[in-house]
Amino acid sequence: MEINILHLLEGAKKAEGLTVVIDVFRAFTLEAYMYAAHAEKVIPTGRVEDAEALRSRIPGCLLAGERNGIKLPGFDYGNSPSELKGKDLSGKTVVHTTSAGVQGLVNAMNADEVLTGALVNASAVAAYIRKKNPEKVSLVAMGWNAVKDTEEDILCAEYIRSLLRGEPMKDIRERALYLRYQEGKKFFDPAQASVFPEEDFWMSVDVDAVDGVIRVLKTEDGLTTEWIPGVNAKK
Repeated sequence: MEINILHLLEGAKKAEGLTVVIDVFRAFTLEAYMYAAHAEKVIPTGRVEDAEALRSRIPGCLLAGERNGIKLPGFDYGNSPSELKGKDLSGKTVVHTTSAGVQGLVNAMNADEVLTGALVNASAVAAYIRKKNPEKVSLVAMGWNAVKDTEEDILCAEYIRSLLRGEPMKDIRERALYLRYQEGKKFFDPAQASVFPEEDFWMSVDVDAVDGVIRVLKTEDGLTTEWIPGVNAKK
């Protein structure tokens, strides 16, 4: 199995084989928690206009998304996992657009298969890939706004790679917690608390908390996703 770690939007465009698009802070952490809260479907879309158009086509759907981390006007939710804490999304379709992670999904055009990736379900992602046993794996760290590398996405890519190689990163939880002094420091800045609440940090670095994989599917109308639970993640 050939495993490549790629970066940002250009990396998504170059990704081949079974591809994992990674966004820890916070897009794909949020989507994992959405499915854990029993959402029926999460639909990623690159453009705000497309998300708004889907609201009129899908009765009762919810819109979630951000630009530069800030909740989009008129949307039901931003990109904050803690905003959904304790909520039951049973039967709900959520349309999701973000500045980084979702843009990676839209641009991974050369991939054979696409998964989302985050620390909260990294072991499940690795277990899924091992079962599929593809010749080539691309792990794409999307970073900030898909243009600047960030420590958490690179760490997640390295962790998944270590699992695939059968050499699990023994200090992954310590390294995840240390992110609070790196890109994660914004979650502890009182001036940014309304956009980056502290609880989002703790939810995002809860390594392997969710046992399931989000698989991205192409349709005539764009992208959609399916949730594959119980993939043998080790907590």
